[in-house]
Parts: sequence; structure tokens; C-alpha cells
Amino acid sequence: MFKHIKGDLFGGITAGIVALPLALAFGVSSGLGPSAGLYGAIFIGFFAALFGGTNTQISGPTAPMTAVSMVIIAGMIAMFEGDVNKALPAILTVFLLAGLMQIGLGALGFGKYIKYIPYPVVSGFMTAIGVIILVTQILPAIGYYPKEDGEYVEQYVPMAEEIILENILREEAGEGILVLEDFEETISRAEQTTQADIDKEAKTLAAKEASGVLGTLSVLPRAVQNINWLELILALSTIIIIYGFKRITTTIPSTLVALIVVSGIAYGFGLDYRPIERIPEGLPMPQMEIFTQFKLSAVTPYIFTALTLALLGAIDSLLTSVVADNMTKTKHQPNKELVGQGIGNSIAAVFGGIPGAGATIRTVVNIKSGGKTRLSGMIAGLLLLVILLAMGPVASQIPAAVLAGILVTVGIGVMDYKGLKAIPNLPKDIKVGPVKLSSEVIIMLVVLVLSSVWNLVYAVGVGLIIASLMFMKKMGDLTAERSDIKPLLKEKAWADEKNFPERFKEKVFIKHIKGPLFFGSTSDFQQLAEQIPHTADAVIIRMGRMQYMDQSGLYAMEDVMVDLKKKDMVVLLVGVLPQPQYMMERIDIIPDLIPEEHIFKNFKECVAWLKTHMNDTEKIA
Repeated sequence: MFKHIKGDLFGGITAGIVALPLALAFGVSSGLGPSAGLYGAIFIGFFAALFGGTNTQISGPTAPMTAVSMVIIAGMIAMFEGDVNKALPAILTVFLLAGLMQIGLGALGFGKYIKYIPYPVVSGFMTAIGVIILVTQILPAIGYYPKEDGEYVEQYVPMAEEIILENILREEAGEGILVLEDFEETISRAEQTTQADIDKEAKTLAAKEASGVLGTLSVLPRAVQNINWLELILALSTIIIIYGFKRITTTIPSTLVALIVVSGIAYGFGLDYRPIERIPEGLPMPQMEIFTQFKLSAVTPYIFTALTLALLGAIDSLLTSVVADNMTKTKHQPNKELVGQGIGNSIAAVFGGIPGAGATIRTVVNIKSGGKTRLSGMIAGLLLLVILLAMGPVASQIPAAVLAGILVTVGIGVMDYKGLKAIPNLPKDIKVGPVKLSSEVIIMLVVLVLSSVWNLVYAVGVGLIIASLMFMKKMGDLTAERSDIKPLLKEKAWADEKNFPERFKEKVFIKHIKGPLFFGSTSDFQQLAEQIPHTADAVIIRMGRMQYMDQSGLYAMEDVMVDLKKKDMVVLLVGVLPQPQYMMERIDIIPDLIPEEHIFKNFKECVAWLKTHMNDTEKIA
């Protein structure tokens, strides 16, 4: 591990410096404050490197993980009457659960399956993350905070009073008080509610209504009328320096330069700006309330969200691992990487950090700066701990608008421009009325829109379902084509059928099945009974090239057999392979509908049977 100590030291220090402003910004964006982002970067960075399966990977809070965390945090804070401190144990429990799920995914060997998630789903999701971050940072970038706008909050006072009354009634019901018979207790508790309680609830409602993409857009007209020009200038200056300094040099991280320069000017000139939340001094301490105040009822609604967070972290990390492999010509261990990420996220949650994953930009910086082993990632984590201990009070003076400006550039950068540019060129493979559309574009846009305006978790699920259905449809069509299950009139004779007795040709029809009989190829086969004239006596179904039959194919076969039996038609099967025969025996197609004496190994045996049991004037005996 210490063979490349010089490169690892320089790579780790550089990556840690790059991670600092992003960690603070992601912490603020999440809703738990800058310290949560810093703690996440420290613990995930160190332990994911120590236990992970990618030597050069640098881990910490990332844009996708922060965007999902933001949704979880906002929802849980609202559940706990807008009090972050009350909600914190439940929030961190969900993050801990996500970390443990990641460990489980790695231990069960799921790392190799992550690659099967369709690109359009990932592309739509990543672009949505960019949109969410970009839009939600508009308000802090212009210095507008809805819950501090008295006139805006005022409209939520009646709703706040209703919620407070509902909470009183719920408490009384839980205590067994018959509120319909005794309103005195209700009135007494209501009278204890102060104006401060109502204002606090109204502010919580106002903040919730103005959160997310739709919430931000709804309040934007009011925000524009209340711009804090100093905050806007600080945010714009940050953005300009980040993009401008890159043109001068990429050796020094432009994000860090912007953070130091703009914050230094704002603090040095004593400007009346809004600083970020205070970063606690000293070593991070474990949040034991996760265990002492654990309530299953508070966490249960978020089990699926925790799983999504775990899967997203897995995808995010393993994509970064692939980038690292390409740059270093090495091969990562996906399952070990998931275990390492899970351990990092679990420990970070215990210490109050937000979850994270492998960070592509920081990993690339590490490799380019000389990082070769996992020691570089551990050094990056330790550097951030040293900065926290030495410069916590200084970092607390950073303007909130500066971090908003940093996040605006993150939002712009995280969008999948490669996927967006490809939209006009993707093949239009489905038809909706007269319009031809691309299924991949549809999936990408559905995930993008639903993630941006509805729910990140559900959007990914919907995207995966649509992608799976479209994939099955395409594979069904393709396999049906190759299966060559044609209408009876289009059947072409096979080589061994050329000498089929002429006298049988009007009374015996031959049906070929090539390839699997499955859900995508059953439609033509189901028309078989209608295609055979009533004057016919028998149909030979040749199954020697049908290797597989699924449940849809099995029931299609049963329906056809029942229809043919109703028409008093004899069915002869030729060359039935083991799997289809096993399936037909399971639901008694064989021998109830087709006796075993009507099943032949080859066509020659079938013709011999016909000659024995059928003549020119009689039906089959």
C-alpha cells in the first residue's frame, strides 16, 4: 500500500481540496447543513477507500445522492413538525439502512447486475438531478428564503392552525380521551398553543410548499420581486470565477478558488451577507439517538427509498469505478466496492453525515495527481477531518450564496449532454398514431420529467418498467421473426416432406414451428384452428426446431388443441423436444388432448402411421 506513497499523498490531498467546497455545498443543499456534508465526505471517503474494491476511487457526497437525500430529509422534517433535531434520528436511520443494504447487495454478489440498468433511465435521471439542483438553488442564489417572507408565510396560518388542532385531537385519541363527549380538554390544550407555535408551523408549511422544482417555480415570481442584490452578486461572482479560472489553469481547482476569493472579499469588507450554518467545532460525535430513539413507524415508509438510495449509490460508484479502470488499466472488484461503499455510508450516518458514492471528478483528479492505491482515498478523508478541526469556525463564515453558486455549476455539469445531444439521431422504433417516436427518447424524457416534478424514486421505477416492457416487446418481435411461426397458407415444405403422399394433401395439413413458442410469438399460432378447413382430418405440428416454450406459449398450445379437438381433428406431434414435452405434460395436454401414440420422433414415423390409419375414403381410425 505504501509503495506509491508520494503519488497517493499528492493525489489524496488534491482530491480532498476539490472535495471541500462540494461537501459543504451538498450538505447545505441536503437540508442538514454544511457539517453533514463534511462528515459524509470524511467518513465515506476514508472507509469506502479502506474497504472498497477500486484502488483509486475517491468517495463522498455526490449530486445524485444529495438530490435523493434532499427529498427524504424534507419529507421527514415535515413529519416531525418542521423540527430538524426531532427528525434527525429517523433521517440518519434511513441513511444507515441504505448503507447496510449496500453491504448486503455486495455480499450477495449483486455488483455484476448493476450494468443491466438501461442507459436512457440513467441519462434521464442524471439530467433530472441537474435540473433539480439548478432550479432549487435559484432562491438561495438570489437571497430569497420563503419561510422568512412574512407576507408569504401569513397565507399558511389558517392551515397551520388546522394541523395543530388535528395533532391535539390525535394525541387525545391516542390517550383514550373521548373528544366527542369532552371538549374541555381539547379547548384547554388549544389555549396552550402560542402564536409562536402557529408561526413555526406556518413557516414549515411555507418552506415545504416552496421546496422542489415545482415549489420553487411557483414562488419564483415573488422571489424575483424580493431579490437580495448582494447575495445575487456573490452567487454570480462565484459562477464566473469557477468557469473563468478553468480557462487560465486546471491545476488548481476553480471551485476552491471561487470559494476562497468570494468568501474572502465578502468577509474582509464586512459585507452584510448571509453566512452558512455554523459548523460544530471538535471531532464528530456519534449520533446515538439513532439507536436510543429508534421508531420503526418513522422509518417503515422509507424502506423502499432507502433501497433506492442504496441502488443509486451502487450505480454511481460502479460507473466511477469503470472510469477509474479505463484510466489506470486496472480491474475493480464490484461486489467488494459495494461493501466498502456500504460501510462508509453506514458509519457516516452514525456520525450525522449525508450519504454519498464514488465521485467521478474527484477520482479523476486523484488519478491525474498521482494516486495509485486506496491510501489516496483515505488521505483525502483525513485531510477533510484536519480542515474541519483546524478551520471549522472560519468555514462557518462562508456566504450561503457562494455555495448556491457552486451548486448551480454542479447542476449544469451533472446533466447528461451526451444523451440529450443524441435525441434527434436515435432510431424511431415505435409508432403512436401517425407519429414515429424513439422508445429510448420516451424513456429518457419520462424519467427526466417525473424525476424533476414528481418523485425521484418512483420516476426511476416507472422508467425501469417502461424500459423492460419495451425491451420485451422488441425481443418478442425479433424472436417471433426468427421463430418463423407463419400462417398455415404461407408454410413451405421442408426437404423430407417432398414425397408426402398426394392423397393426404387435402386432408392433412402440416404446421412448422421454428424457434421458441413464447409470449412474443403466440399470436400467429393461435390462429391455427381457424386456418384449417372443416374438411380436413388431421394436422401435423412439427416441433423439432422448437427448443423452448414459456407459459404463454403453453396456454396458446392448449387453446389450439382444445379448438382442434372440438372440430374432431386429429393432432400429430413430430420431434417434440424435452422442455416443451415436459411443459405439456405438466398441464396434461399430453396425454389428455394428445395421446402419446400421436407423438412421433421423426416425420417418417408419422407418415407411416398415417398410411396405416388413414385411406382415401375414410377418416383416421
